[in-house]
Amino acid sequence: MTHVNLFEALGWKKGVEEESRELAKSLPEVHKSIPVPKNYGFFRKLMVFAGPGFLVAVGYMDPGNWATDLAGGSKFGYALLSVILLSNFFAMLLQHLALKLGVVTGRDLAQMCKEQYSKKTAIFLWLMAEVMIIACDLAEVLGSAIALNLLFGIPILWGVIITAVDVLIILLLQNKGFRYIEAVVVTLISTITLAFVAEIVLSSPSIGPLLVGFIPTTKLVFNPEMLYIAIGILGATVMPHNLYLHSAIVQTRNYDESEEGKREAVKFATIDSTAALGLALFVNAAILIVSAATFYYKGYNDVAEIEEAYKLLAPLLGTGLASVLFALALLASGQNSTITGTLAGQIIMEGFINFRIKPWMRRLITRLMAIVPAVIFIAIYGSKGVTDLLILSQVVLSIQLSFAVFPLIMFTSSKKIMGNFANSRAMTIISWTIALFIASLNAWLIINILK
Repeated sequence: MTHVNLFEALGWKKGVEEESRELAKSLPEVHKSIPVPKNYGFFRKLMVFAGPGFLVAVGYMDPGNWATDLAGGSKFGYALLSVILLSNFFAMLLQHLALKLGVVTGRDLAQMCKEQYSKKTAIFLWLMAEVMIIACDLAEVLGSAIALNLLFGIPILWGVIITAVDVLIILLLQNKGFRYIEAVVVTLISTITLAFVAEIVLSSPSIGPLLVGFIPTTKLVFNPEMLYIAIGILGATVMPHNLYLHSAIVQTRNYDESEEGKREAVKFATIDSTAALGLALFVNAAILIVSAATFYYKGYNDVAEIEEAYKLLAPLLGTGLASVLFALALLASGQNSTITGTLAGQIIMEGFINFRIKPWMRRLITRLMAIVPAVIFIAIYGSKGVTDLLILSQVVLSIQLSFAVFPLIMFTSSKKIMGNFANSRAMTIISWTIALFIASLNAWLIINILK
């Protein structure tokens, strides 16, 4: 069998420009697959556009966020709620830019990088993005494995291996249609949200101090330990793969290609994204609130590990339901993130290097590249080192963030690329301020972790 035939057997096709226009489309198998009837009113049309924002929101409540939120709540009570609020504002703005890029140009972020940058720069950004996908998948693998261990007593090493089975689930969903993927994601997000509504009720937080926590405090600057955790929350919240993902999946809607049609698509997609990220804000805040109410105010000020929180919730709140709901939400979070991680990986590979690979093969490769280091690490250091590995995955994601954010702002601020949809001067200034602020904080975090 020749090397060409081998690639074809694996479902790997080189997307040369003159060979196929379809490869120029982002996620071609579902591109423009959801009709947008022109006679629909506001709310019915909003329902048609609803979905992509929730897939994006998954990345803002994945297992990587849990450790930082737990640590922040147990050490400083509600004080870091202001940081979670600020992080979500950053996320809402950046995701708006990502969806606008996709709607207006008909290109996702990976495709735009390939088209606008030199070949060497594009390859460098692609390699960085692939490292990002592996780090992201690693967090999902570990989160799911921890949840399986807490719920069913399955050893974490075996839990890591079991997560490879979700390849079949995702393949089935992709074959059924994009709306099925969105429905499953929304169901899992609802599970996480309801679980934490129950957790908040069970933990009975004090409303006054809780509300004050959303107001920034000067302690964030003068308390080095608080600043360190605050930067960790920021670094774990804004996920770079979501920018690639959102710019692609927003194109699943068959909106009108006129300027008016694109403007309407941007409007509805932004409403969808902002509402979904509002749920992500609730979940992240809820983790910190439950941690503060349960641990901080009862003298447990060093709870940073997920397993430790799980064991303490039941005795401190007087019901085993608290621990079960906590683990169930973690499992839903991990499984949810595997779906969006797969899509982001596919978008990045196809967009940067014009290679298509069958979804099941892409999923398997990505998952194996996350499972192998996880299995080796756990075999050497045992399950006690899992939290350290989870934090390491977030550090890697922090490093990658600027490689996605900077090009996104450059593209959406360009009149040549965006035309009348280019960012206003005020939006450009705000976007670059946020990008530089996040990059500086992430650099500070990484330097201190590596000390």
